[in-house]
Amino acid sequence: MEAKIILEYKTSKIALAIAHAISPDNFSAPSNLFIKTIRKNTQVLTEMKTKEKLSTLIATIDDLLFCVSTAERTLQVIKEK
Repeated sequence: MEAKIILEYKTSKIALAIAHAISPDNFSAPSNLFIKTIRKNTQVLTEMKTKEKLSTLIATIDDLLFCVSTAERTLQVIKEK
């Protein structure tokens, strides 16, 4: 099973910040799960693959989106200051 998440941002600077914020997940993934996040212009692209249960993939997507949401809120707070 695999999933690809594509997130679009207003600027490449914001996309880069989000990609850097969630990229540590690329290194701490279990051996049965492949995760890769890159920035391409104003997009953040995350690819996930697993041979495990569908619930594993869904939990990974949920975790990724939570991390993205946290990074986005952090950037918003910084922008407001």
